[in-house]
Parts: sequence; C-alpha cells; structure tokens
Amino acid sequence: MNVDPYRRVLAIPGVRSLSVLALFARIPITATGVVLTLHVVITLDAGYGAAGLVGGAATVAIAFGAPWLGRIVDQHGLRRMLLLTIVAEALFWGSAPWLPYPALLITAFVSGLFTLPVFSVVRQSMAALVPEDQRRQAYSLDSMSVELSYMFGPILGVLVATQLSTRAAMLAAGVAIVLAGFALYRANPPVKGSEHVAGMPRPSWRTWLRPGLVSVLIMTCGAAVVLAGTDLALVGALQSSGQVSWIGVVVSVWCLTSLIGGFVYGALPRAVPALTLVLALGLLTMPVGLHSSWWALSLLIIPAGLVCAPTLTTVTDTVSRLAPESVRGQIMGLHTSAITAGFAIGAPLAGIVIDVSSPAWAFAVAGVTGMAAGGVGWLVGRRDRSVRVPDDRAPERQEASSAARISAIS
Repeated sequence: MNVDPYRRVLAIPGVRSLSVLALFARIPITATGVVLTLHVVITLDAGYGAAGLVGGAATVAIAFGAPWLGRIVDQHGLRRMLLLTIVAEALFWGSAPWLPYPALLITAFVSGLFTLPVFSVVRQSMAALVPEDQRRQAYSLDSMSVELSYMFGPILGVLVATQLSTRAAMLAAGVAIVLAGFALYRANPPVKGSEHVAGMPRPSWRTWLRPGLVSVLIMTCGAAVVLAGTDLALVGALQSSGQVSWIGVVVSVWCLTSLIGGFVYGALPRAVPALTLVLALGLLTMPVGLHSSWWALSLLIIPAGLVCAPTLTTVTDTVSRLAPESVRGQIMGLHTSAITAGFAIGAPLAGIVIDVSSPAWAFAVAGVTGMAAGGVGWLVGRRDRSVRVPDDRAPERQEASSAARISAIS
C-alpha cells in the first residue's frame, strides 16, 4: 500500500502538531457522554431516562451553538471563541458534579451552546493548512484520530467513575477539556488559508447555502443516524443475550475496523462519491443484528466498520470544498450540527425499535434510514451543478475536466 500521500500531508507545516493535539483534546470530550450518564444513574439515582434527557439537551444545544461559534471564529478569530468556550466549560464542569438533577438538566443545555468545538476547529484548520488536492488524506488521518479518541475516552471515563466516583470523573473530564482549550489557544492553528484577504465582505448565505451543500449535510446527518443507531443497538443486542460485559470488545472491533478503513481509503488514488459510501454504510449495517452473540456481532460489524471513517472523511472533504474561506467556520459548524442532529435522531429511533421489536430490527431501521437520507440528499444535490467531486488530481486538471464540476454526491 502506498503511504506516500500520508507522508506528504504530515510533512506540511503544522499538520503533525495539530493532529497530535486533536487526538488528546478529543479524548475527554468523548468521555463526557458516559460520565454524565453514570453520574445521573448512579450518584443522582435518577434512571437512564433522566440521563437520556441530559444528554439530549446537551446534544440539541450543541447543534444550535456550533454554527454560531463558527461565525465568531470567522468574524473575530479563533482565540476569542476559545476564551468564551473555555470559561463556559470551566463553569459547567466545576459546578455540575454537585447540582441537583433539574439544575443539571438546565445547565447541560446552556453549556452545550458553548461546548468547546474541537472537532470543527480541527477540520477548519486542516482545510486552511492543507491544499485541496491533499485534503482527503488529511481528513482520513483526522477520522482515524477520532476513532482512537472514541476507543480510549469512554473507557477512561468509566474507569474513573467506577473506581473513584462519578464526581471525580466529571471533574477530571472538565479539567482535561479546559486544558485542551488552553492548548488550542496557545497553538492558535490557522483557520483561514494564506490566500484569504482580510477585510473582505462576508458573502450572503444565499451564495453558499446552495442545494449542493444542503445535500451533503443531509447525507452527513444520515450517516450519523446509522452510527448512533448502531451504537445503541449493539448494547441492546448484547444485553438481550446476557453478554453486556462484552460491549467494550465489540465496540473496539468496530472502531478498529473503521480506523483501518480510513487508512486504506486515504491511500487510494481516487475518492469515492459520498452517496456511494453513505448507501454502503446503511446497507452493511442492516444485517449486523442477525446474531446477538458477542463474537458474531464482532464479525458482522466488520464490513460496516470498514466504511465508517471513509464516509465521514468524504462528507467532511466535500463540505470543506464547498465552504467559502470567509464563512468556513460557520459552515463547518453546520457540518457539526448535521452530525449532532443525526446522533439525536439515531439513538432514540433505535431505542424505540428495540422497545417495540428487537435489537436486530434496530440495526435494519438505522441502515434503511441512513440510505433514505442518502437518497434525499442526492435528489436535493441534483439541483446544483456547481458541486465538485472530491478529487486528488492537480488543480489544473480539475479545472480542465468537466467531471470536476458535476455533483459530488451523484
């Protein structure tokens, strides 16, 4: 396998240090969901339904807040946004461990509006640092970093919460998030390319919120529905078979195969259209629940896992290409909102299906829903012929080819 594309990307000044910083900054963020859940269930003794409300409130708030935080980056720079979110994170995590449930629910929503947007900041900075024809490799590396974060973050959160206390886990997560914010503040990675001219007027939203961008955001949401539904369906399947203790093994297999898929995808000579990957993700997820034993789930999840990171890589790459430099922060925030909305839809959808039917059907419904979103996105994108296919050819060849102007999702 040719790994030279990765070497070239990592040789770009700033990419290697940003990738390392992103990995460690994301680990505490990926732990917050399980830490909050355990705190509500164990320490507050409020049940899983109440824990789901806290997580849902934070998720909805993140979806609303991400574009606004991105707009602050576009207009006032990265550091001003980071100062705002660092203060908000410190206030929430410093007080949340001792709040009664009603206050925790309210503050979780408010703090969600100011959540440190590590994911969107890193993706925006990658777009500023890396030339367009190398972004697929850069975002493949970033997707692999995300998988590593999800492999370690929740495990560490559970370990601290169960061995010490949920309050200790919340404080540890909060301290780590604040330190990550200060590390980003000090590093101050670029969020605009060298070709950006300061003082240029912001383009009207009508010039960039076109059907092509909307179609990719719909597909992004669909992919997130599949991932969130799969996550919950795995727990349901293992719990129904009395093997819930094996969830860590199955999820690790899922993350590891996604990491491998992302590595292989970034080394390919050409990109794969987003529609193809979203449809493949949904289709390969549908049969995962055919058997509920941990070893069968570990095997059945492999095909779907292999296309997880490539799917997220391609939709992120496409969004970055459609984003004008002066509003890229806001658009990457919308991308985060699409992912968050997908998670907010996918988990409850899978939960309802498990309650009324079985975990096996939850996998199938999540897959079908993701494929349906891909189809809707494709129909919307057909109206916009300005969308470019993510391509690794030289810019002059892209301009010379009419294929570089057709829909990225058709």
